[in-house]
Amino acid sequence: MQRPTPGRWFEELTPGTVIHHAIRRTITEADNVGFTTMTMNPAWLHLDADYAANETEFGRPLVNSLLTLGMVIGISVHETTLGTTVANLGFDKVEFPAPVFHGDTLRVETEVMASRPSSSRPGQGVVTLEHRGYNQDDTLVCRAIRNALMLGRPTEG
Repeated sequence: MQRPTPGRWFEELTPGTVIHHAIRRTITEADNVGFTTMTMNPAWLHLDADYAANETEFGRPLVNSLLTLGMVIGISVHETTLGTTVANLGFDKVEFPAPVFHGDTLRVETEVMASRPSSSRPGQGVVTLEHRGYNQDDTLVCRAIRNALMLGRPTEG
C-alpha cells in the first residue's frame, strides 16, 4: 500500500512560492515547561515565574526559543515536506525578533527562496525555504532559513 504524500515534490517548490499554512497552534505553559526540562535547559527565564516577573524586562516566562523554532518548522511540514523530503540539510539563519509567551498562538508562512537540482542525486533537488512565524497580533516572532534535500516527482512507469 502506498502512503498518501501531502508534501510538495521538488518540482513544485519553485522560487517565489509562498505557502500560508492552515495549521495554527497556541503554545501552553505545559508545552514550554515540558520542552525546556526535556532538553535539559535550566534557564530560569523559561521555568521560574517569580524570577521572570521580578528580574526580567518581560515580566513573565519566555517560551524557549528552540520550542518556537521547532513549532514553526513543524507547522510547515504537512504542506511542504511530509513524505517528500530526503533530509533537512541545515539552517542558514534563525532569528527571534520578538518574544513568545505562554498563550501565544503561532501561524506560519513559508516562502521558497531558491531551488536547484542535486548534482550528485538524480531525481532530487535542494530547496531553500524561509519559514516565518507570527503571533496572534501578526508580530514576527521567528524567521528561519533552511535547506532541504527533496524528492523529485516519481516518474510513471
